[in-house]
Amino acid sequence: MTAQIPERLRYQGEEYAMCTNPLSDYFLMGGESPNFEMTCTALWRGYVGSWEIVADRLYLIGLNGSLDGGRKASLETVFPGFSRRVFAHWFSGKIRLPQGRQLEYVHMGYGSTYERDLLLTIERGVVTQQTIKQNGTADHDAPDGYGVAAMTIFSAKSKE
Repeated sequence: MTAQIPERLRYQGEEYAMCTNPLSDYFLMGGESPNFEMTCTALWRGYVGSWEIVADRLYLIGLNGSLDGGRKASLETVFPGFSRRVFAHWFSGKIRLPQGRQLEYVHMGYGSTYERDLLLTIERGVVTQQTIKQNGTADHDAPDGYGVAAMTIFSAKSKE
């Protein structure tokens, strides 16, 4: 599996690459999943979610992707009637926000290692703990911030 394009998270006034997919848990719990179209090897799930934490509560605020047939996905695709945001009450777990320069690139999932990880523990959509994990110090010429090194993009399917 190719390294994956991360979700996006706004937290404490900053924008982060988020190496966790909380919406996947919603689908695993029985939430209806539309037929997302995989358009590149760096996006197996077929969408990128945009998230924010407000008053220690995790919200899904946007969804970008394509559906089978070429239609664009949006927040209302998964949550009809919710165009602004959805409280992520279904999610409990850790959210990983990599920071600093890259220590090691792994061409699979979210396996690359960065100088530190900001880890948020979430219980039923509410932040209960924040910790920083130090992973080491990178060379000064190492890439800074989360990135995907290589991917294959699939052409759009013809509607004929």
